[in-house]
Amino acid sequence: MKILILGAGKMGTFFCDLLSFDHEVAVYDPDPRRLRFTYNAQRFTLLDEVDAFAPKLVINAATVKYTLPAFESVLPHLLADTILSDIASVKTGLPEFYATCGHPYVSTHPMFGPTFATLSNLSSENAIIISEGDDLGKAFFRQLYGNLKLHIEEYTFSEHDETIAYSLSIPFASTLVFGSIMKHQAAPGTTFKRHLAIAHGLMSEDDYLLSEILFNPNTPAQLQQIRERLAELQDIVERRDSVAMKQYLDRVRDNLS
Repeated sequence: MKILILGAGKMGTFFCDLLSFDHEVAVYDPDPRRLRFTYNAQRFTLLDEVDAFAPKLVINAATVKYTLPAFESVLPHLLADTILSDIASVKTGLPEFYATCGHPYVSTHPMFGPTFATLSNLSSENAIIISEGDDLGKAFFRQLYGNLKLHIEEYTFSEHDETIAYSLSIPFASTLVFGSIMKHQAAPGTTFKRHLAIAHGLMSEDDYLLSEILFNPNTPAQLQQIRERLAELQDIVERRDSVAMKQYLDRVRDNLS
């Protein structure tokens, strides 16, 4: 299959490496410097080059801020039956775009990234495939993710956004709060260093991506839960209530089990 990847960032390069030995792959990025390490694939810096390539599938790996603009710019260069796909962690605006773009589509979300995941071994990672998509496109990504031994769930767009508010917004918010009160430690403990490594990894992500994940309409309810649990913990600590602390810790262990 002819596959066009939009964006030669970390995930675009990952998908290129993954697909280029079984498919005819081209990567488009307007910045030629980002294409330097693209291997076994055609390299496009001009959208006019897409016309002759005539891809059957487009994988949009542009950063969240540019996902929709990337789609809109490439549309005039695609055949009518070209399947559009995205791997965006934030689906804001995508259902509306797909409803009017005139192309079959499939939307997925690999629930891992190059910051924290070991891309050479993803057997403990997950992926989401959006149910409101083209059956052929969904079958393609189900096989692709299955070959990576990913655990796959199929959600609607709405269910995806609810999941992201829980699985990303909570750790992102907690890490941001941790980082916001950070002080230099001359002799940090192991737990502190692990939290610090997570914070550094998070802050290496694109600011727009972090903002859009936290701006998910489902995030405020999750943040409210954090506030309530933190207020409860603060009250227990201030009262030095050993019984209440034991109950609090037991509830946490039950949640984690």
